[in-house]
Amino acid sequence: MAVQWIIVGIYALLVVVPAFLPPPARTAHIWTNLTLFAQFVFWGIWWPFVLVSMVMVGRLWCGVMCPEGALSETASRHGRGRSAPAWVKWKMWPFVAFVLTTVYGQMLSVYQYPKPALLILGGSTVAAIWIGYMYGRNKRIWCKYLCPVHGVFGLLSKLSPLHYRVDRAAWDDSTKPVARLNCAPIVPIRTMQGASTCHMCGRCAGFRDAVALSRRTPGSEIVHVAGSQTKPWETWLIVFGLLGVAAGAFHWASSPYYIAGKQAAAEWLVDKGVMWPITGHVPWWVLTNYPDLNDVMSPLDGAMLLTYLTFVALVFGGAIMVFLASAGRLLARPLGGATLGAVWRQRTHHLAQALIPIAGSIVFLGLLATTTSILKADGIRLTFMPTVENTVMAAAALWSVALAWRICGLYAGSRTRQIAATTLMLGAIGAGALAWALPY
Repeated sequence: MAVQWIIVGIYALLVVVPAFLPPPARTAHIWTNLTLFAQFVFWGIWWPFVLVSMVMVGRLWCGVMCPEGALSETASRHGRGRSAPAWVKWKMWPFVAFVLTTVYGQMLSVYQYPKPALLILGGSTVAAIWIGYMYGRNKRIWCKYLCPVHGVFGLLSKLSPLHYRVDRAAWDDSTKPVARLNCAPIVPIRTMQGASTCHMCGRCAGFRDAVALSRRTPGSEIVHVAGSQTKPWETWLIVFGLLGVAAGAFHWASSPYYIAGKQAAAEWLVDKGVMWPITGHVPWWVLTNYPDLNDVMSPLDGAMLLTYLTFVALVFGGAIMVFLASAGRLLARPLGGATLGAVWRQRTHHLAQALIPIAGSIVFLGLLATTTSILKADGIRLTFMPTVENTVMAAAALWSVALAWRICGLYAGSRTRQIAATTLMLGAIGAGALAWALPY
């Protein structure tokens, strides 16, 4: 708890204080201006390496350090304690919340300015506190159902070499008196498999002599657990959220396709004598509007941004789904009482899990590009970054190929079918990499 409250203080300093300070002067530097320092620490270091921590140690950030989780649980401890309603438990929230937050952040230039950061992140924190106050008792209802990055963190933690392993036999045979155990993210510990829902807080460690922090092969949860726990919203988040919307969000401003589309739309509007989409301004909390800094998004800019992100998500996400469904159909055979269609869907959703390394790398590289741009604006050029980016993407793609090969091997029944299904998966992996490389 001490660690959590220290992080809450740092979070408030980095997010709240800069929003009330004057804009930094052109001669300001990271080490001389709190706004620039906060921008660099929060977006350039904090968030990229929170993602890395998910792959390295699971959701330790969620259980031990996250300020929203700590505040929500504290509010729940003293709140009304109501049961969570059905709308809170809607299964598509992880996908919808991530997409809406990502798109809105791009419209407001959240990585560049402190007010949008306070609006989006502060609004999320207020919502987390309110949900905690209204629902649950000593629980993290917000974290389990509504957090915009809950789904992403859960996916990346499946790659972690660490998890809390539950020995079901030892649990059932334990003669210890049953102690009271509060699992804040409401994980059914006795039947827990993997690390995607566990917040790694350690509260259950040693419980009934059956729960212990353990090592495992990285990615083994994707191969051996995800197939029996397929969740359609995870496929949507991987394919259309991370490999679609997020990929487009990180490169739309530099994309020649976005620029060409915007110019064509502007010329058409001028020919028609419709000028307000080009010259009109809207408040900063709708679209970026900082005329003193020569940074203003017109309604046309906003419309083209939404169009571009939709285009990337549908084109690349659609192509990926075609490859996934084709590979899933190749591996689908009637099984027990399940219909061919049900088996086909299960195989398709399981194969989508193989794309987690490449999907996670796109988000990490996008945030790392923010780090590079902040340092570049301060006169520090990291000339080796293209090599780092290409290496990370290549390693992630190879990891996805290895996972796809192992998943296909579970269902193929023959080496020929395994090779054919994996070849189709190469198309899905290639489309994901292309979504990242589109501007280049």
